[in-house]
Formats: sequence, C-alpha cells, structure tokens
Amino acid sequence: MTSPRVVIIGAGIVGANLADELTARGWDKITVLDQGPLPLTGGSTSHAPGLVFQTNASKTMTELARYTVEKFLSLDVDGQWCFNQLGGLEIATTEERLADLHRKQGWATSWGIDGSILDPAECAKLHPLLDQRRVLGGLYVETDGLAKAARVVVALARRAEARGAVFQGSTKVIGIEHAGGKVTGVTTNHGTIPADIVVSCAGFWGPELGELVGMDVPLLPLAHQYATTDQIPELVGRNTTLAEAGFPILRHQDQDLYFREHVDRLGIGTYAHRPMPVNTRELTDSADISDSAMPSMLAFTEEDFAPSWEQSKLLLPCLETAKIEHGFNGVFSFTPDGGPLIGESPDITGFWIAEAVWVTHSAGVARAVAQLLVDGRSEVELHGCDVHRFEDIQLDPDYVSETSQQNFVEIYDVMHPLQPKQSPRGIRVSPFHARQSELGAVFLEGAGWERPHWYEANAHLLEQLPAQWQPPAREPWAAMFHSPIAAAEAWKTRTSVAMYDMTPLKRLEVSGPGALALLEPLTTGKMDKTVGAVTYTLALDTAGGIRSDLTVARLADTVFQIGANSNLDLDYLRRHAPTDGTVQIRDITGGTCCIGLWGPRARDLVQAISRDDFSNDNFKYFRSKQVRIGGIPVTAMRLSYVGELGWELYTTADNGQRLWDVLWAEGQQYEIIAAGRAAFNSLRMEKGYRSWGTDMTTEHNPYEAGLGFAVRPQKGDFVGRDALDGVSDDTVTRRLACLMIDDRTSVVLGHEPVYLDGQPAGYVTSAAYGHTVGAPIAYAWLPATAGTGTTVEIDYFGTRIPATIVAEPLVDPEMKKIRA
Repeated sequence: MTSPRVVIIGAGIVGANLADELTARGWDKITVLDQGPLPLTGGSTSHAPGLVFQTNASKTMTELARYTVEKFLSLDVDGQWCFNQLGGLEIATTEERLADLHRKQGWATSWGIDGSILDPAECAKLHPLLDQRRVLGGLYVETDGLAKAARVVVALARRAEARGAVFQGSTKVIGIEHAGGKVTGVTTNHGTIPADIVVSCAGFWGPELGELVGMDVPLLPLAHQYATTDQIPELVGRNTTLAEAGFPILRHQDQDLYFREHVDRLGIGTYAHRPMPVNTRELTDSADISDSAMPSMLAFTEEDFAPSWEQSKLLLPCLETAKIEHGFNGVFSFTPDGGPLIGESPDITGFWIAEAVWVTHSAGVARAVAQLLVDGRSEVELHGCDVHRFEDIQLDPDYVSETSQQNFVEIYDVMHPLQPKQSPRGIRVSPFHARQSELGAVFLEGAGWERPHWYEANAHLLEQLPAQWQPPAREPWAAMFHSPIAAAEAWKTRTSVAMYDMTPLKRLEVSGPGALALLEPLTTGKMDKTVGAVTYTLALDTAGGIRSDLTVARLADTVFQIGANSNLDLDYLRRHAPTDGTVQIRDITGGTCCIGLWGPRARDLVQAISRDDFSNDNFKYFRSKQVRIGGIPVTAMRLSYVGELGWELYTTADNGQRLWDVLWAEGQQYEIIAAGRAAFNSLRMEKGYRSWGTDMTTEHNPYEAGLGFAVRPQKGDFVGRDALDGVSDDTVTRRLACLMIDDRTSVVLGHEPVYLDGQPAGYVTSAAYGHTVGAPIAYAWLPATAGTGTTVEIDYFGTRIPATIVAEPLVDPEMKKIRA
C-alpha cells in the first residue's frame, strides 16, 4: 500500500502522538511542522503541568484518557520517566462536593476505572500536606498521575523519526494549497511541502490555520494561572530531581485549584480568576524561546492569583511560610462545550483538525485520528468530539467567546446533567415561543434552541391526577430542573391530547434525481418505497456501529424528508453526495416547524379542522400526507414517539403560530394541553424508544441495541452490512436492557454503574420516572445473559438501588393504541 503524504502542523503533544500513531500503522511519508524550535516549541505542551485525571462524565473522554495513561507509561527518554503514576486525589470540603465525588466514583466504575472514596484520615495519609480538618473526603484513582509532556514529545518524535517521519521546527505555515476541493500541499516560510492530507494540531493557533481553508474552528485561547512556590521544608529530601513528585496529584475543586510537586516546591494551578481571552496575533514571536519565556506563557498577574493563594494556604498549612517564586498565565484552548475538535473540513478534502486537546486526552485523540485516517473509523465513539457537532449559530465568534469563557468559569463546578446555559439564551426559538411563554413554559436549552420542559399553566392538573399517577417526592439532586407537572402532562397525553414542540429536532431535505441512489446504500432500511411511506432506519459505520437513527419520509419520487439527530448527519450526507448536481441536501429545520399532536383524542381534534381524511383506513401508521389543517398547508406524518395515537405536523415557520392557534382553539373541547420534554422523555422510554447518542452510538450494533428490526439485509448492499453478517439477537453478548427500579422515590439520571451479582456489569444510559407505570425506569447496557427478571443494583451517589430487568416496551406492547 502506498502511504499518503501527510503534513502535521504542530509538534506538540497531539502532533507528536499523531506522527507516532500513523507511523506505527505503516505510514512513512509524515512531515511534522512547527513555527517554534524543536523540541520546546512554545505551545501549550511546553508549559503543561501534566496532571492526568481520567474520570469524566463522558465515556469517550475517559477512554481517551485511559489510553493516554497506558501509552505514556510505556515511554521513557534515556531512562527518564514520561508518566509518573502517583495516583490522583480529588478532595471535598463541602457536602455538595462530597456527594459529587460519589457520583464521579460511579462514572469511574461505569467506564472501567478503579476509584475509591476515602475518609479524611485516608486522604491525609496519602497527602500529608493536607489540613485534615478541612477535608470531608476524597476520590482516589490509583492509575492517575503526572505526565512529563515535553519529555513525552521527545520520546514520540524519536520513535516516529525512526520509522521515517520528519520533524521540522522554526517553520511557519502561511498557506494551505488545494485544487479541485482537495489538499495538495502546505506553504511555509521555507517553501511548499506537497501533501495529500494535512492535520492541524496547532492548539490555540488552530483558528488561524482553519482560516487558511475557510473552516470555522470554534475555539477560544484563554490564559490560566500557574505558580510555583519557593522551597517547602516538608518536601525537602522527599523527592529526587528525577522523580519530581511522590504524593498523588491533588485537586481542590471547591476552590478551583490543583496542586503538584516540583521536587521540594509546589506547583499551583487555578481557575478561580476571571477569564482572560488571548488574541494570538498579539503573542510574541516563537523563534526565540526558553523554559521560562515562550508565546504561550504570559506575564503573571499577582492580583488575580491572590484569592487562590489564600485558599491554598488554608488547605495546605505548609504554605503559610512559603512565597510564590515564579508564576505565569499559560495559554490553552477552550470550546463552547468543553470538548475537543476533531474532523475534516467540509469543503477541502484532506484538511483535518485535532484541536482543543489537553495532555490528558492527547494520545487517545491521536489514536482516534490515526484510525479515522487509516481505517475510516475510530474504535472510540467520537460524536461529542466531532467539530461538525455545532450548529451554524454556535460558530459565531461572539458565541464561541462567551460560551468558552463560561466553560472556563464552570470547569470545576458541580454541574447537573440538565443544567442549561445562563447566557446566551433565546438565540433559537420556534414559531410557538410566544404562546409557550404565555403558558408559563420553563425552557431549558439545547443546541441553541429554547425547549419547553414543562408548563406552569398545567400546575392545576396536579390536583386532578388519579392516585396511581401521583409522582413521588424526589431527593434534591433528582428534583433539580424538574417539576411534578411533568406527571400531569404525561397523564393528559395518555388520556386526552397534548401538543409537543418538535421544532428543534433536525430536519433535512434530500431531493433530486439522485436522492434515492444516495440514501439507499447509507441506510439499513429499504428507501425505494411508495410516495408517502415513512421508514425508521439506521445509518451504520463500516463496522456495523450505529452512526445515527433516521426517520425518512418519501414526500415525492425525488424528495425525501429526514428526521435526523444532529448536524453530524447533515455533514455525513453531504460528504457522500455526488458532485454532479443530481442531489440537493438542505437543512430545513430553521425554515419549518413541527407540532407533535398525540393522545387518544388526537384524531378527533385534527379531523374537526381538516377536510382531509385522517381515519385509520385512509391514513395508516408510518405514512405521510400533504393536508390542510385550518387552511394551513401541512405535511402530516403518522408517527408517535410517546406511544400514543397521533401525528407529527410540519409546516413552514411563517405558518407555525397559526397552526398552533387553530389546534389550541379546537382542542379546548378535548382538554388539550401543551406538554414539555420532561413528559416526552418519560413517555418515549415507557414505549422503549431509543435516543441516539445516549442509548446507543457507533460502539453498539443494531442487535445489541434492540434495533435489529430496522436492518434489511435482503435489500442489498449498504454501509455496515458485511460487518453484521452472522450477527443476530441470539448471538450478541450484551444488550440494552430495560430496568424497573424497585424504590419509587429513586430516580437516577444516567451514567450510573449497574451491578450484577455484586460486580460492575454495565451502566445506565437513559433514565426517567415512568408516570404511566408508576415507577422509575432506566435503560442500561448489560451482559446478554442477564434476562428478564434478573435483579441488579444501580449505584447512585454511593448507594446501591435494587432494580429488575423487565420486558419492553412497558406500555402498549401490542401497539394497539398507536395503530388505533
């Protein structure tokens, strides 16, 4: 196989790792460029403190960190360590933080990391500098540790060079050459280097490189304070210059602080100061740098550090007599959601980025990118890292700046899974927003959209709720961003009729003479159906993993409307579209809107204000029609993701409020309500419907996820078909199982570990209170051998909660209601 010519821009921790990963896979035409001198190039890697804490709410981020630890442990430079596995200790000084550490210990268990909660005495034994009186407990992960980032780069560069890679410092990139929409080379101050693939691993300089090909890189460089003390008597003689540290790396997140040893001194990092955005065009030239002077190390602002210094002395009394010997404000990268940025330019084939990657995840990200380039897929699921996950509005520089700074401020905060941004808000609203506000909608936010979660106007319905529908009181954490009103909204949906705003769900239009030919090989279901057919189908990757689930409606011979999950689906379709003009792909979400009208009275209501026939004989389940409702042109699809009779009603945005009003007015005689996402999530789980990105990802195949019914091997070839050969419901070794929690008051939230026979065996994906069945429910990945009736335990904030695997769906398993 001929190796493509690859140019990696950035010789820091990510670029060096990528060169190593690619050369390990046999690619030998690798050139790594950096504007700074080698090996200390002046980027974030050059000054990185190197603390590696693996545990994260994201399974993906934990996997990336775990691989980083494994790889760095195997490296050395002339016998000197690259990773010192000291362990990591996060301490709590408040009850809220201690509870959160129990939650984090649950994440660690879910993702296969060993972690334990320690009492104050155990924390002080591990880290004797602590004032035990201030500590309530800690989370200890023995496999965490300290990466010597600059040394890692040397080790990786040596290895990559031995396999044929070339590293070239003091070389500034000034242009990306391309022709016919493909990369051809990289122009530098020393000439042009031919290339088939270019990967930008330039860290906080990434947006400038993206500009060279017109690619938005939603990243904000921010300065972060790090200081080193003078000699600490308690550390004298404990550590050698070579070892540097002996105590676990330490985080004091209640005060936005972290600590590590530098032989007989302490290094202190803080996020407690104001955000400090950095204009990279104002940084000093990187040609002349040293250990203490480089573009990424800005002048230390003592006034910003002063509060953190006082808090440090309270936690570590040995600092009372110490002084700050050296400090700097180090530049590194933040993004709107805190995740890395991985992906290929939508316009220039062969231009890739791997940016906003910290040392903690560097090797994992590099391996993932190498696998994408060489194999076409990453073994670690990456949807939360894909640069194309953002909507256009989220790429606005002001949005990127504000949300990235907010993430800096909140980086160590205890965050609830439903916690929305405080600002910016109101940037994407549906045509129903005014009416929803009048009804007292409580909005949370997702992808910039304002999404009603419940309506205060329905509070009076709680007095009418039958006894079996009365929701139990929740403990404080589960009660956050929730209201018992959701129970009333679920009740009305099951017994009368409700309107749900489905506008924020991504809608794509694929049209043209080549539309069918595009969709057929990218989906698992048959697309060549009659006009009006609606098909639930999957998009798989080459290994049979679930890339997305889609609802495809054939509106005309050459027009399909797709209910998708995110911008990633739009990017995927566009990459596979022919360039001959036979297919047009449009994101129609913003120009349209959708009302989910569901409940046993839905047909009565809609039939009363339409001349079209909505009878079961004329309008069957999973069919679509062009109709008029109250005179408004509507694309009606008989679908229901809450398990009740009803339709998704689509119209253009200019007709949206009128559609809401005519349905609302006629619906009064049927006791219609508006209902929110809290009720929706509960109802869809009772019906056994999956949520892509939460319940299943590319790490799971359709049969494991209970979606084998959506796969039609007999239709012919499609992406992932060969990988599923021989796979069936009977052959899988794990399954997404439905759990009913025994205690009515225990509502878990997701990511909790599940124990089978006393041992960790899986983890929770989705969870909600099942208002119809009167019990908390959850979905979890578990061994396929754990069948219906098996008892398990869910670890929730350190408490084991009994649950039972039950048959699904919990509501209307015979589909009588939804097909009525």
